[in-house]
Amino acid sequence: MKSELSTWKPSALRPDPSLPEPPAQLRRIFRLFRPYRGRLAVVGLLVGASSLVAVASPFMLREILDTAIPEGRTGLLSLLALGMILTAVLSSVFGVIQTLISTTVGQRVMHDLRTAVYAQLQRMPLAFFTRTRTGEVQSRIANDIGGMQATVTSTATSLVSNLTAVVATVVAMLALDWRLTVVSLLLLPVFVWISRRVGRERKRITLQRQKQMATMAATVTESLSVSGILLGRTMGRADSLTTSFAAESEQLVDLEVRSNMAGRWRMSVIGIVMAAMPAVIYWVAGVVLQSGGTLVSLGTLVAFVSLQQGLFRPAVSLLATGVQMQTSLALFQRIFEYLDLPVDITEPEKPVPLDPVRGEVRFEGVDFSYDAKDGNTLHGVELTVPAGGSLAVVGPTGSGKSTLSYLVPRLYDVTGGRVLLDGVDVRDLSFDTLARAVGVVSQETYLFHASVADNLRFAKPDATDEEIEAAAGAAQIHDHIASLPDGYDTLVGERGYRFSGGEKQRLAIARTILRDPPVLVLDEATSALDTRTERAVQQAIDALSQGRTTITIAHRLSTVRDADQIVVLDAGRIAERGTHEELLARDGRYAALVRRDGTAATTDPGPSTGPSAEPAADARVAVS
Repeated sequence: MKSELSTWKPSALRPDPSLPEPPAQLRRIFRLFRPYRGRLAVVGLLVGASSLVAVASPFMLREILDTAIPEGRTGLLSLLALGMILTAVLSSVFGVIQTLISTTVGQRVMHDLRTAVYAQLQRMPLAFFTRTRTGEVQSRIANDIGGMQATVTSTATSLVSNLTAVVATVVAMLALDWRLTVVSLLLLPVFVWISRRVGRERKRITLQRQKQMATMAATVTESLSVSGILLGRTMGRADSLTTSFAAESEQLVDLEVRSNMAGRWRMSVIGIVMAAMPAVIYWVAGVVLQSGGTLVSLGTLVAFVSLQQGLFRPAVSLLATGVQMQTSLALFQRIFEYLDLPVDITEPEKPVPLDPVRGEVRFEGVDFSYDAKDGNTLHGVELTVPAGGSLAVVGPTGSGKSTLSYLVPRLYDVTGGRVLLDGVDVRDLSFDTLARAVGVVSQETYLFHASVADNLRFAKPDATDEEIEAAAGAAQIHDHIASLPDGYDTLVGERGYRFSGGEKQRLAIARTILRDPPVLVLDEATSALDTRTERAVQQAIDALSQGRTTITIAHRLSTVRDADQIVVLDAGRIAERGTHEELLARDGRYAALVRRDGTAATTDPGPSTGPSAEPAADARVAVS
């Protein structure tokens, strides 16, 4: 089974903005509103009712001018005046209800989009996140979806409302006088053509603006994190970073101005022409009357101009909505790019049940490649770790040690061969089963900006206080937590920076103990620690490893001496395997590593850790 990791490229996220929008994308946008079609139908009814009510007012005005006032019919005049007031009240009420429903539907659609994108990103392979800046991901969820708020909350309703108003008004104008209607609508096709051109121009600029916003978000995320601040200040680059950010912000200013001004003069001309049309109608009527003709009555003329003015507002708004929709299509396009990313690691349709989990791990002819053109990282790896046994993997930089550990919890899929858990291919197990069966403690410990208790409960949300304290005690960190002023309610800070490296590692171990997995993967768990801190962490690891299948990716040889089996990887192949003593006696690669990094691992046959043990020698091999 070949992984698709090699087929995913960042260039897949760079669409050609000049390409026309396929109808399929518009249909996809409409499908977002399908779950709310009942509420949208109510909005449609309100829009229709509001348009009909608004159109009725000019006809009542004509009757007032042509009949009620000239004939002195006070009762009819009062009734018509009351009717005009009632239409205004009904239009306002319908508008408020319509806005409430449409805004609710729009926000629900935005919620659905945010959730869908977040869920999609949760399914993406690690390769995606190693090649994508965190700020770019955050920008898609925050800026792009946030930028669509006007579209999904008001633009769709505005489109329906204005379209209905335009159609109803044109019909009413035709009923009053078809000749004046033709004069009023002569330039409408030109206006539509202009607005479409403006929309395409704004869409192109919007794509550039959103990319720039993503770049700025990435810069902020990286440079204003705790690690970024430390690096910037210790390297004396704070002013340089500020200058760089200012340059990016300046580009965004230019794009924002261009976006807002794109086609502004053309749209203003449309507004001016439409505003001038009543004067044209009055001029035409005046010329006809002066020449002895009788085009229309005074009441009809006033009613027609009133309708015409009522037409211009929704017509201009409709053209502006068309421009806004084309701009928003750029945002939808960026969101759909993420939703359409291929998910390489998928859950099987019919997962194999595995309960209870014994913990035997077997690699059968495992090949793996991050990128096909770069060749394999692992070649034909054959390994078996019995249930409850321990395996240590050592080797030089780039030998594939960490890669091997990623395959057990299925953070990546093999490109050849199989990884088996209790005889079942891990690709045939559900994600939940794998998460319960395999625990990972890595060199880079991640802690949330939350309390110690909340960080530990991430592994087991329903854990009691007693269970949390027991796990922390086993990880040799309970006494330290208890000594803090806020105890388990202490905030760990951004990425756990309120705790030392060894304390963070022990918190990670406590978190894993709380989850109680049968299989444990230790990926360079103590490589970044000094030997004294390593001893405390190793005690916690020893407690965690009891009775579990343990795979240790070793940085310090002193931590792997007691493993049941030690494997030396070289260029993705198993170069040696055996116990510590067997490999030393063989005087091969493992023995060379020990000689290169120190002799303490060979001279001290006893346990390297424990309450009374001295700090192990700082024997190291390079991290892969």
